[in-house]
Parts: sequence; C-alpha cells; structure tokens
Amino acid sequence: MDWVHALRWLHIIGATVLLGTGAGIAFFMLMAHRTRDPHLIAHVAGTVVIADFLFTATAVIIQPLTGVALAHLMGWPLDTPWILVSVGFYVATGLCWLPVVWIQVGLRNLARQAAASGQPLGTRYEQLFRRWLLLGCLAFPLLLAIIWLMATRPTLS
Repeated sequence: MDWVHALRWLHIIGATVLLGTGAGIAFFMLMAHRTRDPHLIAHVAGTVVIADFLFTATAVIIQPLTGVALAHLMGWPLDTPWILVSVGFYVATGLCWLPVVWIQVGLRNLARQAAASGQPLGTRYEQLFRRWLLLGCLAFPLLLAIIWLMATRPTLS
C-alpha cells in the first residue's frame, strides 16, 4: 500500500469516527435525557465523556494531519476552494465540539449530584442540555458538508 492510499484510508476512518461517534453520543445522551433518571443520565454521560476523549479527540487530531499530507501528495494547494471551505467548516465544528465536551462533563456531574441527593435534575442541567443540543445540531450538518466536500471535491468559485 502506498502512502496516498494509507493516508486516504486513515482520513476516511477519521471522518467516519467523527461522524459515527458524534451520532452515537448524541443518540445515547438524548435517550438517557428523555428518561429523566439522574442515575441513568450520570452513567451514560460518564461513558460519553470517555468516548469523546478516546475516539473523537483522536480523530480530531488525525484529520488535519492526514488531510494536509494528502493535499501535499496529491498536489492540491491548500488554498484550493473546496479545501478552504472544508477547513472553515472543520474549525466551526471544533468550536461547537470543544464546549460540548465540557458541557457533557457538567451534565454528568449534575446528574451524579442529583442521583446522590435523590433530587430531580435542576434548571442548570436543563440549561446545559439545551446548549449541548444546540451545538450538536450546528456541528452535525457541518460534518456532513465536510464529508461531501471531501468526496466530491467540487469546483468552487
């Protein structure tokens, strides 16, 4: 396997991990939230935090490294319009993802506190969950657009 194929494979795996882990995390957090059970939410949010650090963070690092290397090997200037748009969307996605990670830690901690005290989830939890949902709804279409740009490499003016 030559370098181009190896890097392309890693880049595709990274994109798949970002999209798949993001969708999976969103699904499980939303399903846990709907139960209103602080014990369940605390457990799921704890697992989600670990998954985000293990899988998403690794893919976030791999994507730009493999992307720049691929562009170089393929002879694509980094100022190629579809690459610039992809990078802009990637940065925007990252600006959504970074707060989401800390929000998930906060949701986990608030759910743990509610479970330990036997109290219902409070207004702070609700506020954080709404922010988490909003940021996820912004980031997901950006990821889809990046994957479309990578797959089609359209001519943009």
